[in-house]
Amino acid sequence: MGFEHTSVLLEETIEGLKIRPDGIYVDGTLGGGGHSRRILEKLNEHGRLIGIDQDEAAIEAAGKVLLPFGDRAEVVRDNYCNTPEVLSKLGIDGIDGMLLDLGVSSYQLDTRERGFSYRYDALLDMRMDMRQSLTAREIVNNYEEEKLFRIIRDYGEEKFAGNIARRIAAARKNRPIETTGELNEIIKAAIPAKMRAHGGHPSKRTFQAIRIECNRELEVLKESIGKLIDLLNPGGRFCIITFHSLEDRIVKNAFREAENPCICPPSFPVCVCGRTSRGKVITSRPVLPGEKELLDNPRAKSAKLRIFEKNR
Repeated sequence: MGFEHTSVLLEETIEGLKIRPDGIYVDGTLGGGGHSRRILEKLNEHGRLIGIDQDEAAIEAAGKVLLPFGDRAEVVRDNYCNTPEVLSKLGIDGIDGMLLDLGVSSYQLDTRERGFSYRYDALLDMRMDMRQSLTAREIVNNYEEEKLFRIIRDYGEEKFAGNIARRIAAARKNRPIETTGELNEIIKAAIPAKMRAHGGHPSKRTFQAIRIECNRELEVLKESIGKLIDLLNPGGRFCIITFHSLEDRIVKNAFREAENPCICPPSFPVCVCGRTSRGKVITSRPVLPGEKELLDNPRAKSAKLRIFEKNR
């Protein structure tokens, strides 16, 4: 199938970036190029867009979408955590806006052989970057039971994480767990029947947890936000779209800390730690999809947009 992904909170993100026609912008999760195309439509001949994605299929698809914009659009295959190095190679020392859309693309979910989805029976994979060696299969078959439990509990927020980890550990003693279908059956057996009738597919949270671990999603996000803020020019905006509470908590806390980094005890009359604010949080509460978007694109249901602005 072709690379398909409906850009979530598109208009809200474009508005949140406060695009300067001659500015330089980075889309760190290029996907199908929907957000990037709208950014480029707002730029004049002096503006520039750098699109970054680690998925080869995304790079190929977005390259075609952005082709009409010529050399104003630069497409790079990499992880957004390496944005400083990408910009350095391009001779860019500051940007006017940065975007991250942390959702898994419809292409990744709906392409059976990528092994992301519990809806299809396929080999366990879940790699966003097919060049990396770690796969979901290796996690499921080689991680110790205690580590599997922590991943499923913490990244999936799954109340039956202990049961699921035990069942996985028992099943793989007989033979390796190779497919999403096999993993589905193990998870189903680990959750009481009366609980399986509520809260969506029983594998949803465990698959999310394994995918997050496979791609180091939360680690990369934690490590990156601060250094990406550093790249912003005065008045530059940083927009991040998250899709579950773990991501949103990281973004909310990182933006708050960038706005108010003081670590002095509340009893101190003045700040003595010397840490200064790097900007301000624009969104006191996250921006959520409207009713029309939710009707058009149900996968937008859990999306949240938060925005930070660098000091001028």
